[in-house]
Amino acid sequence: MATFPSLNIPPELLQELSKYTTPTGLADYAALAVLGGLGATYLSKGRLWDRPDPLAYLMYERPQLKNGGQAGSANKETRNIAQKMEETGKNIVVFWGSQSGTAEGFAHRLAREISIRWGQEAMTADLSDYDPVTISEIPIAKLAIFVVSTYGEGDPSDNTAEFWSWISKASDVSLSNLRYAAFGLGNTNYKFYNKVVDVVVEGLDKLGAGALMPVGKANDAEGATEEDFMSWKEDLFAVFKDKLGFQEVEAKYIPSLKVEEDESLEPIDLHHGEPSNRNEAPKAAAQSSAVRTLSISESRELFNSSDRHCLHMDVDLSSQPEMSYKTGDHLAIWPGNPDVEVERLLDVLGISSRRDIPLIIKALDPATKITIPTPTSAIAIFRYYLEICAPVNRDTIRDLAQFAPTPDAKAYLLRLGQDKDTYANFITCTHINLGRLLQLACPEKVWDSIPLSYLVETLSHIRPRFYSISSSSVVSPRKPSITAIVSTTSLPDNPDELIHGVTSNYLLAISQQARSQQHPSGITYHLNGPSDALQGGKVFAHIRRSKFKLPALGKTPLIMVAAGTGIAPFRAFISERCQVLKIGKEVGPMILFFGCRSPEEDYIYRDELEEMQTALGGRLRIVTAFSRQHGTPRRYVQDRVGELEDDVVRMIDEGSNFYLCGRAGMAREVEKVVGKTMMKVKGWSETEVNAWSKTIKKKNKWQEDVWG
Repeated sequence: MATFPSLNIPPELLQELSKYTTPTGLADYAALAVLGGLGATYLSKGRLWDRPDPLAYLMYERPQLKNGGQAGSANKETRNIAQKMEETGKNIVVFWGSQSGTAEGFAHRLAREISIRWGQEAMTADLSDYDPVTISEIPIAKLAIFVVSTYGEGDPSDNTAEFWSWISKASDVSLSNLRYAAFGLGNTNYKFYNKVVDVVVEGLDKLGAGALMPVGKANDAEGATEEDFMSWKEDLFAVFKDKLGFQEVEAKYIPSLKVEEDESLEPIDLHHGEPSNRNEAPKAAAQSSAVRTLSISESRELFNSSDRHCLHMDVDLSSQPEMSYKTGDHLAIWPGNPDVEVERLLDVLGISSRRDIPLIIKALDPATKITIPTPTSAIAIFRYYLEICAPVNRDTIRDLAQFAPTPDAKAYLLRLGQDKDTYANFITCTHINLGRLLQLACPEKVWDSIPLSYLVETLSHIRPRFYSISSSSVVSPRKPSITAIVSTTSLPDNPDELIHGVTSNYLLAISQQARSQQHPSGITYHLNGPSDALQGGKVFAHIRRSKFKLPALGKTPLIMVAAGTGIAPFRAFISERCQVLKIGKEVGPMILFFGCRSPEEDYIYRDELEEMQTALGGRLRIVTAFSRQHGTPRRYVQDRVGELEDDVVRMIDEGSNFYLCGRAGMAREVEKVVGKTMMKVKGWSETEVNAWSKTIKKKNKWQEDVWG
């Protein structure tokens, strides 16, 4: 403990000083409070209130929404996967690591097919639910299968993070008893294609695990993920038969869930569609706020086009004091399915009249997790919990044949599901979600033999869609905004057949309702939400933290490259820089490269950008690239970056941060151009460029917020 020498101040002097240091009125106490607050802010560096209480959401949650509403969920599950397999009698585990839900869906499909087609007891396992080291305890008589996705700069999904860290560093563990197979989901538009599965396989092999077959990989850039998975799956099943001696049995649906009606329950007991993200992997949960109902305070169109729509929406956080955001974060919107598809599915299943009957979902298999809140109802399941608008894959089409109401319908589904070319040709002219498929296969009868449990197990669950926040938390702290392009595409061989993106068209319907207008395509949604929770133009949403951030120093130069709605976070960045300049702080030079079709149609935020450019007094340069401007050749942002190579290199040398936002293919092309520019201007080799690239990314001087 530190000690201090006596100052030997005379008592008389201390008494005199106390007259001036003791508060004597309200003004003195107020001044002390302000000084104390300023001191606390300085000493804490903002930690006291810059970060919300991580447990604050508990005050706002309905207890019945937790853990899917299941009784007994308080019993702590084991985190030892070998023990779990032993307790549940499983001899094959399919681990999954998924960000968007695709890998998770593949894992569930694979485990179910292993069970019904090969008679093997299989389970799925979220990688974040188990301690990674416990895979070393899986005995040699059992198998492990890994289905993992890669996104961004070779990053693992949130629920893979703990396993990723362990497999990358473990050295004193033996996996000599582990037999495994692995499949990765990736996209060649990203620089590190399928890096996660490569790292996982390398780590498993290093620790002595034995691979049953070569690693499988899917490439979403070619739209081949589904077929890549099915091809690899058949190779895996050939290994089952030829190497492991498994006997194939007649495929027949064996439910792992039970969905039954319980009319003794009252509406107040049910989950009517309220979403929750509190069961996410720990990493994802730590980065996200809880889901709340938020009002849309303003919505406006950004495109000057009759057939294309882009929305700017301001969302109001005033009613949710525990929610906050920072510039560069994402807003997640939880959509509802369109009425036409909900009604179509209820009708074709023959349960339209029983849509509101209370349903209880129970696990028949102890290894099965119930992820839909229970009790609930059919209308809630189809409107808010299942992705009923997504295309139906060949595996599911083939499985549905066993429930066909007529021999002709069964033959139709088998022909479509078993032949790759027939399926491929069909989907180029017809959008086949589940309801449409069943209507096409047998329009004259209802499919009342399809168990609801099958649909709950088979269809993907609705997930939120993430939008880059296009406002600055400094300028607009309680009203984050998003920029959403409305997705409507036509089929290659049938231009009249339109496919409407679920969430963006849901937002368009809300925007049109505020103007007392209909959706341009006549699509309707239950916009009031479950139990009228969204009445008055509200949405279910949550904030997700992002690493896509401005540098701490306002004088740091910025190079920003965006295409389309990728401009959203840069609108926020530039707005914040304007505010920094307004209060007298130094602001560094900036270049914004922005690409769209034409200046007349979709140059969004043009007036705002030009106003901010004027306010910044020459500190912002806007460089445009138009791909469909009449009378001029197509130009893309990567072309403009190459044209201004000297300026780009100079700013990089001056310490500029480099940002990219938009599609992954665009980001890849821009990075190629920058790499070639550095080689040309600086005389570097490709090895030197790669080393430089790794260094600046590690320092967060190069950041990307990309998709697709």
